[in-house]
Parts: sequence; C-alpha cells; structure tokens
Amino acid sequence: MSTFKRNRLLSAVVALATASVVLPVSASLGGDESSVAADHAALAGAMKVSRAQRYAVHEIAAPSGTVVREFVSPAGKVFAVSWSGPTMPDLRQVLGPYFDTYVAAVQQRKARGPVNVVLPGLVVHSGGRMRAFSGKAYLPDAVPAGVQSEEIR
Repeated sequence: MSTFKRNRLLSAVVALATASVVLPVSASLGGDESSVAADHAALAGAMKVSRAQRYAVHEIAAPSGTVVREFVSPAGKVFAVSWSGPTMPDLRQVLGPYFDTYVAAVQQRKARGPVNVVLPGLVVHSGGRMRAFSGKAYLPDAVPAGVQSEEIR
C-alpha cells in the first residue's frame, strides 16, 4: 500500500472515530434544574443562562463545538433538551427514563434518515450528517403553557 493511500485511510479512520465520539451529559429530560450543573462540569464547556418569561435556557458550549441546551420550566424541571454540533450527546443520558421508549420507537421505523418520534408523552427529532448533528427532545405534557415547540431549538 502506498504512503498516500495509507494516509488517506488513516485520515478516514480518524474522521470516523471523531464523528462517533459521544459527549457525556448527565441531566435528563424530566430531571431537576440542579442537574444542569453536572452537565456543565461533565462537558467542561462554557455555560450561559437565558431567561424568558415562561422558561430558562441553560446553554452549554463544549470545547468540541457541540452545544447542548436544556429548557427549564418555572417549576424547575427540564422539559426539553436540544443539541447541535459536530458530535451527538449521549442520548441515554439526555433522554433519561425516556430513552427505552425512544429506542423502541426507532426500532419500529423502516426508513433511514432523520429520526422523528412523536408519542403522546415524548417527541424527539434528530438528524444531521458527519460533524453536523442537531436535534431536540421534549415532553409535550411538561411544556409550560404558552410555549410553542418551535421555540425549542
């Protein structure tokens, strides 16, 4: 194998390995606001909090470029999570007790491509391509009154 081919193969392997890195996130959908601090520590990223009239958004920007946003209701519960960036967050952690429901719904799909799970108690939209992932998950029954799903991004 030539040096050129070996270098291209090595580059492809490194790119694939980088794309498959999963960021640790410890707060989960339906969890308490206090769990956001654990995410901040785990992601070792910069955090900023924005407050709207009906919710707060805790945004954590990881050094990798991935941004995780946790939407917290006035009652202190995480009612939605969104993500965007070059790596996917660990959905088992992000979805918490809803992860198994999500997996079961995805396994019933016959199509490839973006994931759109819409269940009575859980909505998850996820998609993207290598180094450009995005998605959101929310609990329809926990979304504060007057908040539209389009605001979760």
